[in-house]
Amino acid sequence: MTKVKALRGLAWAMGYACVAIGLFHVLLGNSAIPGAGSAGPTVDSFGRFMGAVFAGYGLAWLWAVRQSPMPLSVIRVLTGVFLLGGVGRLLSLAVEGRPQWFQILLVVVELGLSPVLLWLAAGEESEPVAGEEGPVAGEERAPGKA
Repeated sequence: MTKVKALRGLAWAMGYACVAIGLFHVLLGNSAIPGAGSAGPTVDSFGRFMGAVFAGYGLAWLWAVRQSPMPLSVIRVLTGVFLLGGVGRLLSLAVEGRPQWFQILLVVVELGLSPVLLWLAAGEESEPVAGEEGPVAGEERAPGKA
């Protein structure tokens, strides 16, 4: 499997997972957050809002992966946002202490998957993907060619 195909598969998975998780938070509020069931209406409101934002983040992944060629600069930015979320969780761990175990698992995924996504997106502009038409991301067309 080429790096581009692996990146495309992970990008599809990221998009669908983020949309599903975001909608889950919009619908369930505090109940969607392990350990936060009785956090109150302020946290519930914030969680539902951020769920909508996370669903939108997932839609951005799905938009990017549907492009031909994939806009790797967008993939890198989306990955950077994912990495920043993991850093935010680390900051929370340092300031507030150990969260519920599932939150620890999420920080491991966010900090572990981000470098993989960045590695897959690095320098792939010139690797063609079967079935894509036109120049590969970052590659210019030859002069005089449409």
